[in-house]
Amino acid sequence: MNKNTVSFIGCDYEYEDAGIVLFGAPFDSTTSFRPGARFGCSSIRNESFGIETYSPYQDKDLSETRVFDFGDMELPFGAPENALSMIESFAKQVLSDGKIPGMIGGEHLVTLGAVRAAYAKYPDLYLIHFDAHMDLRDDYLGQRLSHATVMRRVWDMLGDNRIVQFGIRSGDRSEFLWAKGRVKTQKFNFDGLGDAVKALSGKPVYFSLDLDVLDPSVFPGTGTPEAGGVNFNELIEAVRHVFKLNVVGFDVNELAPIYDHSGASTAAACKILREILLAVK
Repeated sequence: MNKNTVSFIGCDYEYEDAGIVLFGAPFDSTTSFRPGARFGCSSIRNESFGIETYSPYQDKDLSETRVFDFGDMELPFGAPENALSMIESFAKQVLSDGKIPGMIGGEHLVTLGAVRAAYAKYPDLYLIHFDAHMDLRDDYLGQRLSHATVMRRVWDMLGDNRIVQFGIRSGDRSEFLWAKGRVKTQKFNFDGLGDAVKALSGKPVYFSLDLDVLDPSVFPGTGTPEAGGVNFNELIEAVRHVFKLNVVGFDVNELAPIYDHSGASTAAACKILREILLAVK
């Protein structure tokens, strides 16, 4: 496997030597409000050279972390199932080679492809989900594959009480009612994350981060901004807690850089991704 573009800063290992495989999924064909997340992958990669490889948060350096950056996949626009199948196949190859797939979105629907691959290898998989939105609708405008339905499709695989959500502050009333007894949801913040990490110790976990969990005053560059989110330091601390677990795959999604001409949202996304890569066991 060969990389096909510039790498995220410090991610210079070859595929054979890497423990983590970073790849982009530039897809946003089901975005319901403001499109543009397809440009998030390349923006994160290109703008990463504005940050350092060293993290004072963790006293670690990306130059010493075995990450291979494949670059962006070529995904078909307007064909969600085809795109998901391609993501699933790619992630399955990475997992079969004993490596951890790390995906940069794209809209949140791309998570489903990577989770399908992880579930095929780990049938006892759990998922931790940071987001402003529940994403638990059974369909959105008649479509069952959407960034608004992605966690419902994940639930179709994993079943009850295998999805744990944090930071949720938006959703249809029917989603909140349906989730009771099926999905563990912490509204507004990360309270209870420590207990969740203890409960999931030793279990395979997939981590999905929708960057709109951040307050739009911190992170305006996203397709569906929701006021009332967490701040940057809270998110960094929560991410470090999650990676105490056996995380077998992860994604960072929903940066739409065209809505933040200052570049601050992309800079935040770069730093968060760096911290995730350094926190992987």
